[in-house]
Amino acid sequence: MSLPISGDVPELLLRESSASSIEKTNEGKDGFVEEKIDITEASSDVDTDSEVKIIRKAEDVAIEILSTEDHPELPVFTFRAMFLGTGLSAFGAVLATIYTFKPQNASVSQLFCLIIAYILGTLMAAIIPSHGYWKYLNPGPFNIKEHTIIVIMASTASTVAVAMEVIAALNLFYDIRLNGAVAIFQIFASQMIGYGIAGVLRSLLVYPTYAFYPTYISVVNLLQSLHYGGVLNQKRRKYFWIVFAAIFCWEWIPQYPFPLLTAISVVCLIDNGRSIFVRNLFGGGSSNEGIGLLSFSTSWTLITQGYPLVWPLQTQVNSYIGMAIGYVVLTVCYYWNVFNGRDLVFMSTALFGGNGSTYNQSAILTPDNQLDPTKLAEVGLPRFSTTYAISQMCYNFSLGAAIVHVLLWYWGDLKNAFGQMNFLQNSHDIDDPHYQEMKKYREVPQWWYIALFVVSIGVGIGCSYTTGTALIPWWSIILFTVISFFLAICLGFIMATTGFSISVKYAIQILAAFIHPGNPVAVMYVNLYGNSTAYQTLYMLQDLKLGQYTKLPPRTTFAAQMAGSIIGSIFNYAMMISIVDNNRAVLQNPVGTRIWSGWIIQSYNSASVAMGALGEELFTYGKPYYMLAFAIFVGLAFPVPFWLIHRYAKPGSNIAKCAAYINTPIIALYAGYLPYSVNGQWWSCVVIGFASQWWARTYRPAWFKKYNYLTSAALDGGSQVIMFILSFAVFGASNTAVPFPYWWGNPENLSVDRCALTDD
Repeated sequence: MSLPISGDVPELLLRESSASSIEKTNEGKDGFVEEKIDITEASSDVDTDSEVKIIRKAEDVAIEILSTEDHPELPVFTFRAMFLGTGLSAFGAVLATIYTFKPQNASVSQLFCLIIAYILGTLMAAIIPSHGYWKYLNPGPFNIKEHTIIVIMASTASTVAVAMEVIAALNLFYDIRLNGAVAIFQIFASQMIGYGIAGVLRSLLVYPTYAFYPTYISVVNLLQSLHYGGVLNQKRRKYFWIVFAAIFCWEWIPQYPFPLLTAISVVCLIDNGRSIFVRNLFGGGSSNEGIGLLSFSTSWTLITQGYPLVWPLQTQVNSYIGMAIGYVVLTVCYYWNVFNGRDLVFMSTALFGGNGSTYNQSAILTPDNQLDPTKLAEVGLPRFSTTYAISQMCYNFSLGAAIVHVLLWYWGDLKNAFGQMNFLQNSHDIDDPHYQEMKKYREVPQWWYIALFVVSIGVGIGCSYTTGTALIPWWSIILFTVISFFLAICLGFIMATTGFSISVKYAIQILAAFIHPGNPVAVMYVNLYGNSTAYQTLYMLQDLKLGQYTKLPPRTTFAAQMAGSIIGSIFNYAMMISIVDNNRAVLQNPVGTRIWSGWIIQSYNSASVAMGALGEELFTYGKPYYMLAFAIFVGLAFPVPFWLIHRYAKPGSNIAKCAAYINTPIIALYAGYLPYSVNGQWWSCVVIGFASQWWARTYRPAWFKKYNYLTSAALDGGSQVIMFILSFAVFGASNTAVPFPYWWGNPENLSVDRCALTDD
């Protein structure tokens, strides 16, 4: 079906093609089928762009780019898969936890795990004997299904659970120390609630073609290129490693000796740090420096945050529209003193006191972490920076718009799935070719997911009551889990069709502030069920789709996700408690050190105080930040005009097409997306995004189909491997930082883009 959110390339940009493809099966040694080759692509050197069909709809990349090839005879649960899956899960969970407490904003990526797994799996297949009883350890070449199991396990374990971060915040700032077993069960249960929801939503957000998860196309394309044989894939593998090596050799230059290349701004180079206005508007090279207007980057580590090679053109265009609005709104609101923040810094997520200093949140709480009105009268209310308040408001606009957007554009799909409880059935009438190939495998019964969901809620409620007094009452856990279920449907549609993720953190915390007024601990703990559950659902849905694309048996995918979650929960907690116990004072310090920082954990604590202890004083009608809460309801109206225009305008007219092209949730969120971290990369994303998803897709369709997503995988993989090495070699992840000597491209008294004095 054709859906307006799917990111179709506008028809006026497309050229017709009548080329057809014929598939042929190649047999390799030992009778194993190696590859299903598209004859029109087998001799890739003779393909011309005029002979290749242009991909019109964004979701069609899953059919045109990815092979539906499957080899049911391949071994799946092998020694290699279990050994490497367990080892990389433990390694990823430990490393991701360490990164959580580092000043650098880093993570363990799925592509990093994929590449390491491929190297180690291929090595094991080469060195372990395969004859006699050894065949149980080495059943043959390292295959795509083993590889996918390892990737799913490792990426699941490497996704740091919000529960771990909340447990660390309770330990650090409220001296609430959960029993080790209770903490591990709490982490696991919060993840499994999301997994249960994901399983229930499979027929809606996994099986159909429109649910294609754009950011996963490059992952699957790389897996297929590494494991399927034939002349074309040999060329793709060679191309991948060349691009991988090139970015590996390049990326260390802008990241270490020449950081000016991470954010090149002609305006900043001319100003050289003299004007604060120039810094606020054009600066983007350092954290919280500015919003990066006309700033370009050559660092793929930053550029890839905009997914310019994989996000559909519609997603990117709407995000750029949102940013354009943000440049104006953020700047004007700050200089017009909106939210009374003109005397504060331009960008910051911290809480400030009346005199502009850091807010002393501990001074307004009683010993049992409740609001003390007498102390509040003495200290006064906290303030947000203007840009941070605007950003929170835009995120809430986006959430409201997302709910109505999905209801308007996807009502038919929702009705089909839930109208007669069709989602409870294991058999579905879906014409997606990848789904059709999966029908040969035994599906996971729906009751498995429902049972997992119910048991996990029970475990979560039990864990909440283990401290003597409930962190939050049982009814609140159920309430926010139900809310999260409905949010997961809306967010899942947006993620599955655009690749875009919408944050619900602020909205959930504001809602919790009204339900648990004056209770900061409860507001923070609600994140496990209102925020974490929705995001765990999205992660699980993506991995279920990955299993469908690679033809991994569904029950194997289920087992891999369960195993990754169990290993991740254990190592998340063990590493977290070790770091917290040994670096307590540093992690509580607002600044931290070059080696350790509690900035991620502190954000939960700050939100719990501002929204939990002071929700009534700050967010009710007539109070300083009431619009942040009511923005959700205002956002409900955003998609309606565009849907009405599309619905009642002449079918096929330009105005109807433009109305369908507008995605208000993305625009609203990106209007407030900039007041965070580094912003020097976005204009490079614009150039690369249009070059890939418009020019190459329209005028070089042969190259686009064969190499666009593989290029993305190679660039991501190479840059992430070198960043991993640099993190431990020179950036302080090994407790010893080695700064590069100062020079013009790495200034001592200026930010890296030479736009701000470092003592500003």
